[in-house]
Amino acid sequence: MGTRRTRSEHASRAREFQDFVAGAAGRLLHVATLLTAETRTRNPDARALLTAALAHTYAVRDRGRDEDPYALTRDGLALRFARASWRFRAGRGGVLGALAPRERLVLVLHLYEGVPEEQVAALLGLPEARVRAVCARAVARMRADAGPGGRRAAA
Repeated sequence: MGTRRTRSEHASRAREFQDFVAGAAGRLLHVATLLTAETRTRNPDARALLTAALAHTYAVRDRGRDEDPYALTRDGLALRFARASWRFRAGRGGVLGALAPRERLVLVLHLYEGVPEEQVAALLGLPEARVRAVCARAVARMRADAGPGGRRAAA
């Protein structure tokens, strides 16, 4: 049986979560925006992904595991994006817009967020070699799109 928490303990946990969201929401929204390759100022898809991931983190944070809430939210964001990647097949612009959803996901997790390849592979259920191949292909594609001098080639 679980232990019952007092009202003040619940309030304290809620404040802790609010503090986490206040500190991490900007970066997590940027991750979601990179994943969805949205260039619009208001990015409803990225916000919806982040909201769902934060709600899940809030719901599971009391299960007795001392997991990092940022990593838990980021992983939830990545898994939600992977499940709904069919919605994001066609990028909506930006630097990552030309990449396939899996390429965007691997690049954002590994290069932007600094998640080691073996953790990305475990999260996505892929062999490490596959993650390396997807990452290399995505980087090569971005370099080719950038053209000479590092600028994006005209479409």
